[in-house]
Amino acid sequence: MTDPTDAPLREPDLAELADASTSLDEDNRLLPGFVDQVCEALDAGDDEAAYDLVEPLHPADIADLFELVERDYRGPLARAITDLLGADVLTELNDYVRDDVIDALPAAQVAELAGQLETDDAVAIIEEMEEEDQRAVLAELEPADRAAIVDALSFPEESAGRLMQRDLVAVPEHMNVGQLIDYLREHSDLTTEFWEIFIVDPQHRPVGTCQLSWILRTPRHIALADVMKRDQTLIPTDMDQEEVALRFQKYALISAAVVDGAGRLVGQITVDDIIHIVQEEAGEDIFRLSGAGDGDINEPVRETYRTRVRWLIANLGTALVASSVIGFFGGAIEQMVALAVLMPIVAGVGGNAGTQTLAVTVRALATNQLTESNTRRAILREMRIAMLNGATIALIAGTATALWFHDAHLGLVIAAAMQTNILLAGLAGVVIPVVLEKLDQDPAVASSIFVTMTTDSMGFLAFLGLAVASGLVSL
Repeated sequence: MTDPTDAPLREPDLAELADASTSLDEDNRLLPGFVDQVCEALDAGDDEAAYDLVEPLHPADIADLFELVERDYRGPLARAITDLLGADVLTELNDYVRDDVIDALPAAQVAELAGQLETDDAVAIIEEMEEEDQRAVLAELEPADRAAIVDALSFPEESAGRLMQRDLVAVPEHMNVGQLIDYLREHSDLTTEFWEIFIVDPQHRPVGTCQLSWILRTPRHIALADVMKRDQTLIPTDMDQEEVALRFQKYALISAAVVDGAGRLVGQITVDDIIHIVQEEAGEDIFRLSGAGDGDINEPVRETYRTRVRWLIANLGTALVASSVIGFFGGAIEQMVALAVLMPIVAGVGGNAGTQTLAVTVRALATNQLTESNTRRAILREMRIAMLNGATIALIAGTATALWFHDAHLGLVIAAAMQTNILLAGLAGVVIPVVLEKLDQDPAVASSIFVTMTTDSMGFLAFLGLAVASGLVSL
């Protein structure tokens, strides 16, 4: 046997080093100059030059290239590097960018790429296509792949049925370890990427799982029924993907069986799919809180505009409520200009306090940390925090105002208003999303509007109302 240490060391290819040095920076990001070179080659119609530039790149870097170039370049680039555009590139692409790339490819090539992907990844590509394009791609697929994708498309969007993979290993429970090993070796058509083997009964219902490590370390004569893990987390096909992700997180799952209405095994979900879901859902809630839509820089301008302008119009309506409060106290404000100077401070600090509580509450609801069992405790906790924050801010703001305007009376008024508004902000920040959740509404979408309206209007009302009630000014 030849000692590997005696083998001559391979000298690095100078072209490879040059390509690496001219295309990527120290953080492995594509250099602007390299992106410009590819675009110039496409502008000149030199597909061969573009191909030569892109060929040394890793699939993930090719995906980055598609996202970095202007939208008009994505179709020509896809056609220029057809041989390099594999399934490993498509899975790395941003959804909007992937749609642009797919639109530029013929149905036969899309079908070929879909056939290389796991069922869930293939479905993610095909489900966003126009109905006519879907039919064209499905017609080019192998019958088995087509049947699996059509079946997946029959499930609701963002459900376990859409997310699951059909490729898995399932064996009857009467087998022993040796028979299972022989079965895996003899059937080369089985999927090659799996961590668990599902044990099923005659009705194809999962009764347990066996990890590969157990199989390798168990004597051949031992029955699977004696080594399998019977405690399972089964995922219904209609379960929402967010709930699936929570199950994986709670029970530290690597994979889980997906079952239909009759309890039969129809697929599996693996942790790599869940990572994408967690990232997607977390980002989605953040952007919904701000009304920024999908928050994707590749989202078409028109779609982003429609999403954001609706939110701004809603904010305009709620701002009118706060403005009406100010209008009611117009006479009081005219008597003391300092009130107009200090009003934004009261509303701004209250709004920030409400946002803090809102962010914590929405996340707790999304991760099932906040339920009916602990809602009352959560409200009391946020009220205590709000009282402490309010007292601190009231002391600082009241003292600063008294010194600034040489008016202790005004300092006491703004201190009381700060305390009141921060307390109301903490209450609104936890109660409003909880109520929306009870009404089957997404708290991430509408909560911030109502919280902002509450903190602004109640902040102005508390400050100006206390100023009038204390005799500082009159209506």
